[in-house]
Amino acid sequence: MDTHRVTDDLDRLLDLLPEAVRVELSSEESHNQLLEVVLDLGRIPEARYPDRAQALGTNPITRVDLSDLVDRLGQFGADNRAGIEHTLHRISAIRNRQGEVIGLTCRVGRAVFGTVAMVRDLLDSAQSLLLMGRPGVGKTTALREIARVLADEMQRRVVVIDTSNEIAGNGDIPHPAIGRARRMQVSRPEQQHQVMIEAVENHMPEVIVIDEIGTELEALAARTIAERGVMLVATAHGNALGNLIKNPTLSDLVGGIQSITLGDEEARRRRSQKTVLERAAEPTFPAAVEMHTRHRWSIHADVASTVDQMLRGRQPRVEQRELTSEGRVRRLNPIKAKNLLRRPALAVASPPCPSLPPSSIDSLQPQVDNGTERSSDLQVLCCGITPQLVEQVIWRQSWPARLVSDLSDADVVLSVRQGLGHKSGLRRQAKEQRVPILVIKADTLPQIDRALERLLSRRALSPNLDVSSVDLNNLI
Repeated sequence: MDTHRVTDDLDRLLDLLPEAVRVELSSEESHNQLLEVVLDLGRIPEARYPDRAQALGTNPITRVDLSDLVDRLGQFGADNRAGIEHTLHRISAIRNRQGEVIGLTCRVGRAVFGTVAMVRDLLDSAQSLLLMGRPGVGKTTALREIARVLADEMQRRVVVIDTSNEIAGNGDIPHPAIGRARRMQVSRPEQQHQVMIEAVENHMPEVIVIDEIGTELEALAARTIAERGVMLVATAHGNALGNLIKNPTLSDLVGGIQSITLGDEEARRRRSQKTVLERAAEPTFPAAVEMHTRHRWSIHADVASTVDQMLRGRQPRVEQRELTSEGRVRRLNPIKAKNLLRRPALAVASPPCPSLPPSSIDSLQPQVDNGTERSSDLQVLCCGITPQLVEQVIWRQSWPARLVSDLSDADVVLSVRQGLGHKSGLRRQAKEQRVPILVIKADTLPQIDRALERLLSRRALSPNLDVSSVDLNNLI
């Protein structure tokens, strides 16, 4: 099948836009990779692409522009979303306090055929599959094609739970992109979990397809469905598996996390504290996919094993797959799990993250490099930041950086403000040894990603990174 075959009905969306905006988007080149068009009252309209945003003209949007578009579009749902019949496009409204529309986000919906090859082997196994990734990376597009392949090519009974008509489009007749799969619409977003159960009880599906599991009730409904022997294919809020582990609302999707107390002998064997975190049950989704880009995914074929290793501070074995321009899937060998430290993980020089209990951090500690040779990589010492998140960012981006456990080995200290408060002596020692400290606002993947990107870009310009190149009180 041609991996480049794309159906987007873009003209149907462009016909709704103000004339001046249509003129700016008239060239075919501007259509490629277009994600959405943003129309805000009193501002220049904007077209957004995966790697940039582009102003459309010089005239700001007026109330008349918005009113005309809304009148042609029709009624918005309770979630402030509307669609164009028989297309996959989505228009979302921003309202003022009086309920008037003062902004519109016109999202381009595309049916892309061929990306399912990335996970075809996982579909053949009939195991439930969870897709994760940042907004705009193509989760819903992949979900749509998976539903079609399961229904048409694999002859499964598939029901799509379509909360915002984003998977199968607006109107009563589903878009052909989902093939023979049936579609159940959800009148209000908060009723999604009820419709999930209703689908199983009333329509005998073999597969349930759901977009955006985001609440505890939806996670519970997903487990109930999986325990009835129905295959689930879903997306969830979160960029990576580690996000779900730390999310108390959705952690049940990967088995749930519980705190247990080990005996003295077992604690010594594991080289950990006596109170640790462990997986509570079998995951609702035995397989999971982290979508980094539209053509580069990480595959967790055994979620239970991955979660267990992460909770014990080990780097899990993850396979990366890339979709080439010829439509072939290139599989990269799984990374090797790192060796255990020769000393207990408690010796890692990173204080607990303020947002998690100490026992959580001890069990989530990764293994950091404790060698004596100086590396050409950027060597980072964490203070108040979960090291496992830093290693995840480094590995995902393939950046020349690594964690160290001693200030004397560090090129830079990466910290949150609370971390410096807990380690008052660290800042003084860092100044004495001329090791810069970069302070970030929160212990999250996006913040760590931005911090490391900034450090590495400065290091590329000035290989000898020193205090003058990074502000000791810089918050990003």
